[in-house]
Amino acid sequence: MGVINITNDGHVRTIQLNRPESKNALNDELAWGVVTAVAEAAIDDSVWVIAVTGTDNAFCSGLDLRGAGPSFSPKSDLSRQLDDLGWVSSFLLTMRQECDKPVVAGINGVAVGAGLSLAMSADMRVMKRSAVLMAGYPRIGGSPDGGLTVTLPQSMGYEQAMRFLLENRSVTGDEAKALGMVGEVVDDDAFPGRFAEYCQSLTKLSPITSRLTKRGLVSSTRLPDLAGQLRYELTNIRMAFSSDDGKEARQAFMEKRPPVFKGR
Repeated sequence: MGVINITNDGHVRTIQLNRPESKNALNDELAWGVVTAVAEAAIDDSVWVIAVTGTDNAFCSGLDLRGAGPSFSPKSDLSRQLDDLGWVSSFLLTMRQECDKPVVAGINGVAVGAGLSLAMSADMRVMKRSAVLMAGYPRIGGSPDGGLTVTLPQSMGYEQAMRFLLENRSVTGDEAKALGMVGEVVDDDAFPGRFAEYCQSLTKLSPITSRLTKRGLVSSTRLPDLAGQLRYELTNIRMAFSSDDGKEARQAFMEKRPPVFKGR
């Protein structure tokens, strides 16, 4: 089996991240695999609902800090040269702006950093009660990307988003629901069945109704220049990572010690 498992159950297509040995950490192959799978489901008329989930006890632990591996971008060399967004920004663009079908994230375990960005890019989220959501960016000297500057304020409001990010909070199911990050929390043993049941329940509607409803909601909440906002995120995180404090944060994280910041 590959790093992505794709299964169909009636009109529901499930896209499962499958790198359990790394808690589904995102390398280039896995990240582009998710983007490509969603894009393909978006143009398949037999698919009415798209489900995205992980394997074992992880949804997605974020960027694989061991390296991205070889390129798996579906774009040509010239397109990659002209497109500065990459896969992390493609989560939100693909799942919200380019796909008009309901996308449901089944958060079966930890979702951190870019993994949280992936979960928050979905339209709806069903979460296992013991699962953990965390921004993760502060501990490695970064700022949010992957559309979190859009999706978090939309889901929980401006101040709560600031607190969640700057406090680098870890929240489990019940607190995540109270904050508005997820719509439903399910006991661990009941999670697989309930996630599948919920996705199937959405197929009881006409796909025309579902798709036009999503189009309307996305239109009403879309930023005037979403791509520009995503580029701004990337500019900020590159600046953060290239700073001395950013390098110190990552070194301290790897050495499991408190960082010493100097503001430069």
